[in-house]
Amino acid sequence: MKALRTSAALFLTVVLFQQCAKDSSETTQPTYEAVKAAFGSKLDLNQLADYANQPRPAYITKDNTGSNRISNEKATVGRVLFYDKSLSIDNTVSCGSCHRQELAFGDAELASKGVSGGLTGRHAMRLVNARFGRETKFFWDERASSLEEQATQPIKDHAEMGFSGQSGRPNMAALLSKLQGMGYYQELFQFAYGSPTITEPKLQECLAQFIRSIQSFDSRYDAGRALAANDQQNFANFTAQENAGKNLFLAPPVFDATGNRIAGGLGCNGCHNAPEFDIDPNTGNNGIIGVLNGTGIDVNNTRVPTLRDMLNGSGNLHTQLMHTGGITTLQAAIGHYGTINLAPGNNRLDPRLRPNGFGQKLNLTAAEVNSLSAFLKTLTGTNVYTDPKWSTPF
Repeated sequence: MKALRTSAALFLTVVLFQQCAKDSSETTQPTYEAVKAAFGSKLDLNQLADYANQPRPAYITKDNTGSNRISNEKATVGRVLFYDKSLSIDNTVSCGSCHRQELAFGDAELASKGVSGGLTGRHAMRLVNARFGRETKFFWDERASSLEEQATQPIKDHAEMGFSGQSGRPNMAALLSKLQGMGYYQELFQFAYGSPTITEPKLQECLAQFIRSIQSFDSRYDAGRALAANDQQNFANFTAQENAGKNLFLAPPVFDATGNRIAGGLGCNGCHNAPEFDIDPNTGNNGIIGVLNGTGIDVNNTRVPTLRDMLNGSGNLHTQLMHTGGITTLQAAIGHYGTINLAPGNNRLDPRLRPNGFGQKLNLTAAEVNSLSAFLKTLTGTNVYTDPKWSTPF
């Protein structure tokens, strides 16, 4: 009997211990009530979208991530920050206001609208595949040494999001204090960092991770490239015109002594390297040196986005091209490179556009323009425009 009483007591002790452990687990498990209240079903911290381990083709080898590797937790926080208008001084503008998912994260406006009627100084750059390139600097003029540095500069810009600390406006410290007082940010930063404390480096880290996660590799080009040994091989899923355009894109031109193309291709690949179609970090400017808001010249714009997803599914440009937004059709873009003028004061024109010291003359035929256009249209994907993990959670 004594042994039975001892066994029963031991069993009861085990049951009570298990129940206490369960109760303790239930009471300490985070509930994220502020996150649920703010975002509902659009953001579930217990079922995160996959940002960190997205598949990419084996032929995509360039990556400017550096040490800030993508995690699902921090990219999720970055998604909220990207779309939150609270990051502007009057709660009217977010990063997503100027970088719209349906436009390959670009803007249809010539100059994007900031706070209190402010305007951006350059046309907003598309953000698709920002990660997949050799260039580590950002902005048209490469003034940010990394995507992390770039991420909070629009927030601190007087005209864009307004936390400039100039002319009586609040500074970044005021924004950090503002976010620190918001319940869902306390929960999000606790979730991602194990601490609710918000700092500018954390904002930069999370925003950069979200932006680098935005990728597009489901185009007709990718379907063809996956079956080919290299880019030079004809793609089985391409028309003859598309393959001809690809060859023109890849092959370098042959010029005479005065810059006239006499043979070869168009040399686009020299600056926009396939298969990422990113920009060569060593490029100069492309001959477009106008100023968006004002007069004079600006020769320092030497970075551009990938050529992927430059066009929509109908083959039209999502937005105007170049830092001035001055090119509105694909044919006009090709035509610009057809005849390069040596403008006075442009001391940063890319050497590849001035063969033998002369502005290049590609002497394009109508067939070549049509073939190159057909090829560039194959670089547009589909998923990036609709995937919920890159959409607003608000």
